[in-house]
Amino acid sequence: MNILILGGGGREHALAWAIRQNPKCDRLIVAPGNAGIANVAECADLNILSRAEVLEFAQENAIDFVVIGPEAPLAAGVSDALRDAGFLVFGPSQAAAQLEASKAFTKEICDACDAPTAAWARFTDATSARDYVTAQGAPIVVKADGLAAGKGVTVAETIDQAHQAIDAIFDGEFGEMSVVIEEFMEGEEASFFILCDGTDCLALGTAQDHKRVGDGDTGPNTGGMGAYSPAPVLTDALQDQVMAQIVRPTAAEMARRGMPFQGVLYAGLMIKDGRARLVEYNVRFGDPECQVLMMRLGGQILDLLLACAEGRLTGMSVNWADDHALTVVMAAQGYPGGYQKGSIIKGLDSLSETSFEMTFHAGTAAEDGQVIATGGRVLTCTGRGATLAEAHRRAYAQVDAIDWPQGFCRRDIGWRAL
Repeated sequence: MNILILGGGGREHALAWAIRQNPKCDRLIVAPGNAGIANVAECADLNILSRAEVLEFAQENAIDFVVIGPEAPLAAGVSDALRDAGFLVFGPSQAAAQLEASKAFTKEICDACDAPTAAWARFTDATSARDYVTAQGAPIVVKADGLAAGKGVTVAETIDQAHQAIDAIFDGEFGEMSVVIEEFMEGEEASFFILCDGTDCLALGTAQDHKRVGDGDTGPNTGGMGAYSPAPVLTDALQDQVMAQIVRPTAAEMARRGMPFQGVLYAGLMIKDGRARLVEYNVRFGDPECQVLMMRLGGQILDLLLACAEGRLTGMSVNWADDHALTVVMAAQGYPGGYQKGSIIKGLDSLSETSFEMTFHAGTAAEDGQVIATGGRVLTCTGRGATLAEAHRRAYAQVDAIDWPQGFCRRDIGWRAL
């Protein structure tokens, strides 16, 4: 098969690495890719938000299957254009992608199917939002109602913090967006990944990530500083509850509305007292959660993605080894605030690339024979082992072998489970 993956981050590197292991994969192209992806696939300079450009590229390269990695092309309707032209696509329609693109839309779906989630309200002006927060008190959660690259959520511990977050959103920090304000949910957060083919749903796997930038879960929220899989907190009983009360009702409600969901549903969950509530949905593999999932799944992921895209998940199963994976994000100093681009990363050539240890590239480029940092989150050092401690050791051994003074990482990834 000729396979095209859209995206150029750590998630797409992990997907490419896993898909490449499947013998069904003959030619693999990733657009736009990055310096690490170039070692496992062809990279193509392509505007992945342009329906016309992606469609033309797929036609010219006789692509058999398109896997859409990030959320932006989904929200731009790239999957619709490809499907309309007869291509097999993994990724939801533009309408179904609203489950991530609009926090308010997701809340309305949850209300309609009685899925357990936080109480909420939506506001289109700062004054009303500020008044609501003042009346509700803190802690409280303020969200930009749109795509904000993982940075549009503020867990405000004081009313002043909530007011600042509201003002930032209405001042256009993430573009023109309304604000969704939610009840603060206490508990332990975990991620559950489910494949949906428009009709059926298949539980894929669990992970737990670390959103805050600093050790001990301190500092501002980021797109994710590390993750591990499986998530011990998501027991079989809890997974059954989530499938029965949240995921399957969501899929049924989406189908009822004429926008059946086909792709991966990433359910962010808050767990307390043996019960899970939905924090939010993403409509693509998380980053860096994808890295630990792919490390454990390997080449079988292509068969699962194909079954999902072809509407034949019924009867499919996921073959999990009794293993663990852990990934550590190396980010540019200053992230998630301002950071410098262009610093040189050394030591990557010395890293082994096996099914037990792999450094996936997120924000890198090749320049004059060297690898340079081009983003905030730059590398994800990933280890796999029979125990989480073994996976932890392998991941941090890669971190310590990389020579990049302008980078930093958290040293406590996996602390909840370890």
